[in-house]
Amino acid sequence: MSTAHDGWELQISEAQLARLTRDMEEAHRETLPAMRASAVDLAQEIRSQPEQRPDLGRRRFLLGAGGVAAALTLAACSSSDKNAGSSASPSTSGAASGSGQYTGDLKVVALATALENQAVGAYQAALAAAKAGKLGTVPLAVATFVTTAMAQHADHAKAWNAVLTGAGKPAITDVPLSNQAEVTAALGKATHVGAVAKLALQLEDQAAQTYLFATYMVTSPAGISTAATIAPVEAMHAAILNFVLGQYPVPDDFLPVDKAASPSLLTV
Repeated sequence: MSTAHDGWELQISEAQLARLTRDMEEAHRETLPAMRASAVDLAQEIRSQPEQRPDLGRRRFLLGAGGVAAALTLAACSSSDKNAGSSASPSTSGAASGSGQYTGDLKVVALATALENQAVGAYQAALAAAKAGKLGTVPLAVATFVTTAMAQHADHAKAWNAVLTGAGKPAITDVPLSNQAEVTAALGKATHVGAVAKLALQLEDQAAQTYLFATYMVTSPAGISTAATIAPVEAMHAAILNFVLGQYPVPDDFLPVDKAASPSLLTV
């Protein structure tokens, strides 16, 4: 049963959303030990390996993703329903190539960290907008989902950063992605929860598919294990957002990777 809030309708009941959020948190907690152990193993693997060639892994990732998946459809956060069908693709040229301090599998680790930070920032911005009254009436169950998903992304970012610092590289604490300005602008235009949910869904789909793609593109067994552990949680985020938007998440036989992010998004 959908619930109306200032012209926007939550497409499932708040009780259903609360239950799904609890299930999501339970799944996340169950994966934490394996995720952290895999991250430790990955850092050890990288430390024990000779310096990786700069384009190793990155080239394979780019060829597979084709760079096409880096573009987000940002018009979902338009301030009016009239503009909801349009789209904008952020540039991935210029500074997006980065300085190359993260190479090989570490390039993918850096990308994963940046994506997690981007999701944390997006959910933080949504909560701030809600507190300021910019999104109308926000159901408690929605706020709980946002807070929970944000904390899970923070846990994932912490695990990936442990890999970077364990390999002697700087942690990534901001969002060094060439599409960040577009994401921030889209969030600023949102006037109701549904618009934020659409953008969040794009970010969650991108993260889940990036992790899936990484499982057969990175060279490290521990890297594959870490990505495979996190991907299902990201997919749960996306599935719940689909329910919130009234889009039943019919499962594919195989999760696609057309929305996976390319390392060319990185600006470091």
